[in-house]
Amino acid sequence: MSTALAMAAALLLDQWLGEPQHAHPLVAFGRMVSWIEKRMHTDQRWVGVLAWSLAALPLPLVLWGLQRAMPAWISWVIGLCVLYFTLGLRSLGEHARPVATALQSGDLDTARNAVGRMVSRDTAALNANQVAAAATESVLENGNDAVFGALFWFAVLGAPGALLFRLANTLDAMWGYRTPRYERFGWAAARIDDVLNLLPARLTAFTYALCGNFNGALHCWRTQASQWDSPNAGPVMAAGAGALDVRLGGAAPYNGVWEDRPQLGEGDAPDAVSIFRALCLLRNGVIVWLAVALLLVLSIRGGAHA
Repeated sequence: MSTALAMAAALLLDQWLGEPQHAHPLVAFGRMVSWIEKRMHTDQRWVGVLAWSLAALPLPLVLWGLQRAMPAWISWVIGLCVLYFTLGLRSLGEHARPVATALQSGDLDTARNAVGRMVSRDTAALNANQVAAAATESVLENGNDAVFGALFWFAVLGAPGALLFRLANTLDAMWGYRTPRYERFGWAAARIDDVLNLLPARLTAFTYALCGNFNGALHCWRTQASQWDSPNAGPVMAAGAGALDVRLGGAAPYNGVWEDRPQLGEGDAPDAVSIFRALCLLRNGVIVWLAVALLLVLSIRGGAHA
């Protein structure tokens, strides 16, 4: 029961407070990662494994030891606070809604600037549908990275698990690129993030299916996910697009070059409404997870008393 209550309380805190506006812990972690990279970077995988370990493991281990040494109620409060810091549900809405609002008012330049804070592609080259697609894709993919993945690992390993997941996710975002600089040094960051996301991503995809067009989501997941470069983003985004009955993916500009990407989903071209619907899909999915967590607790307790 304490785990389910902590999940609900952390989500409520996230909705109430949002992400810290100043001195977010992940920003401080990012600076530390840059410091480690500057001193350790070489074109070797084993060095990347060591750098990842130095960056990602100490904080979860310290947290684990701290919680074990504290009284149960203090440990619960610490876990709640850590989970709150790993969640980004409200932040996703705060980034995505301005894009949708600008598109609805016909202000494409403002929409491009707003979506540029969500994605890494060249937003100045995007038309209205492509801006809507970029924002919708970001909501769907980050629904796993910033919400469901953290909840999953919190349920499995407690606060240290949720913290390790978000640190690994941040390291993947900084080092997990297939470029000459990170091909070997960032190999561990990319592969470990893939492993940690293996189950959460598929649970996220199934959650999107439950909360949208179920058959469409499963069909797109089955037929399109494997075409995507990322083994975990593919199922999440394909199922999400299918659940929303919208077409995502396709060509997108990066560093001045248009890159071909597989199509995801089926149905209409994305627009401002698609962004709002993606946010609604994510919120409904969170409600489903909380309901399942509560039912599991009640069934376990019922079995214990039988």
